[in-house]
Amino acid sequence: MSVLERSIPEEQTKREAGEKECLIWDREHECMPRPALEKLQLERLQKVVARCYEKVPFYRQKMDALGVRPEDIKTLADVSKLPFTSKLDLRDNYPFAMFAEPMSNVVELHASSGTTGKPVVGGYTKNDLDLWSDLAARVLTAAGVTSDDIVHNAFGYGLFTGGMGFHYGAKRIGATIVPASSGQTKRQVMLWNDFGATAFCSTPSYACVLAEQVEESGINPVADLKLRVALFGAEPCTPQMRAEVEKKLNVEAFDTYGLTELMGPGVGLECPIHDGLHINEDHFLMETIDPETGEVLPPGSEGELVLTSLTREAFPLLRFRTRDRTQVDQAPCACGRTTARLQKINGRTDDMLIIKGVNVFPTQIETVILSLPQFEPQYVIVVDRSSNFLDDIEVMVECTHEVHEAGEEAKEEARKKLAHELHQMLGINTRIKVVAPKTLERSEGKAKRVVDLRDMTK
Repeated sequence: MSVLERSIPEEQTKREAGEKECLIWDREHECMPRPALEKLQLERLQKVVARCYEKVPFYRQKMDALGVRPEDIKTLADVSKLPFTSKLDLRDNYPFAMFAEPMSNVVELHASSGTTGKPVVGGYTKNDLDLWSDLAARVLTAAGVTSDDIVHNAFGYGLFTGGMGFHYGAKRIGATIVPASSGQTKRQVMLWNDFGATAFCSTPSYACVLAEQVEESGINPVADLKLRVALFGAEPCTPQMRAEVEKKLNVEAFDTYGLTELMGPGVGLECPIHDGLHINEDHFLMETIDPETGEVLPPGSEGELVLTSLTREAFPLLRFRTRDRTQVDQAPCACGRTTARLQKINGRTDDMLIIKGVNVFPTQIETVILSLPQFEPQYVIVVDRSSNFLDDIEVMVECTHEVHEAGEEAKEEARKKLAHELHQMLGINTRIKVVAPKTLERSEGKAKRVVDLRDMTK
């Protein structure tokens, strides 16, 4: 039975895995034997390819150019015959040309920020919203959220998918929702305290800001707050940043995975085993490819993640290039789910900086900064081009209050240590500017970590 047709389970099921209790929202599909799952994926892939060919001129033209017809998709491996979809394709067809349903059937619109051009617009039918609610409920349930919880949602509401996605999921579960949105950090912490929130959702960088505010307010997270779970999304979260938030707020943190292009929150979830991100494979078909050649790689190989939406009505996508670098693990998980897991996202291919011929990912720099106790998790990477046309990179980073109060000698020692560790990690020299605590601008959503000035100096 299709998830769009079935009723929502009356009770959330659980499974013991070692000492961890693992809640599962939809045991039928999340724990489906792999042969049955792949059979379901193929049925849904064939249907969505036929719909895209029939209803989306972009895909019809692309498939005709490749000499591919819907009836050529006979196995899951045949997905490689289909054209890729890029973010540029979506922008070129802005706003609604990629939709497979007339606007009379589209009941809600969401969009990306559009900071690098036209935003990516996603449409939802009533069935899409029902599906989104169900998948977001899977995400929250995997983190241990139930109808007994008070969920404080600090993702931005509006066109951004984070706010509404987690809202729909919490509503589906029956939890109490605090739709705080982002911003007004002091007020957010006050509401945690006054309303007794037990779970919160935000970007990891904003979670760091909230943790700072808790400390500044003199609130004891153990004695004064009831928080126990944090759900992160919308930007990469290094293990070091996760540990920082868990320590300061006394919570267990869970990564989530979602993209505006694919639906928003609900594509992937982390269970209490904390061994990768389960992708909801009954709704999203995964591939990893060589980002340079487009060649499909075998499972377990690191490459660029490509996703095909199998059940979305208004805005189905075939072979969307996420630009996320990861690898897929198909081994069963101790939580009971049989869905494959993404191992840690190792950066995005479009976030990669090429400095003096070396590939540099911002997450590498963050990992080093957060491994050193002299620094706060607040930094900005500035990339520039010198007068002799050589690339130059500077990292501005906040030191701790202890280092700041110890004086310039302590700051210089911390600077040298960070410069050395970054050279070991990156293989290039990096200029370091150590600044006082609370100096760098805080973000209430996605943090802007990289300022690339090279385009301005051309």
